[in-house]
Amino acid sequence: MGRMSEPNLPVEQPQGGTATIERTETRELVEPGDAERFAHYVRKEKILESAMTGDPVIALCGKVWVPGRDPNRFPVCPACKEIIDGVFGSDDGDGDS
Repeated sequence: MGRMSEPNLPVEQPQGGTATIERTETRELVEPGDAERFAHYVRKEKILESAMTGDPVIALCGKVWVPGRDPNRFPVCPACKEIIDGVFGSDDGDGDS
């Protein structure tokens, strides 16, 4: 069996030398509530485990969630920071050594 050829369709050519330029934009996805989100302290192995299983993690402050966003985009949770500072000492560089 032979291949049927497509009928000759008219091709419209742009008039006046105009061209379409495709512009690519990169936007960071911002979701409702992002302003209230914080980066929380969780043991690294728990985050890796969550990535493999999809199970939620528990932060030092008690927040339970499944990690999925870049924590560097958010400020550190004040409650988690207070707990870390209480256990390991403040890392503010204020000279209280």
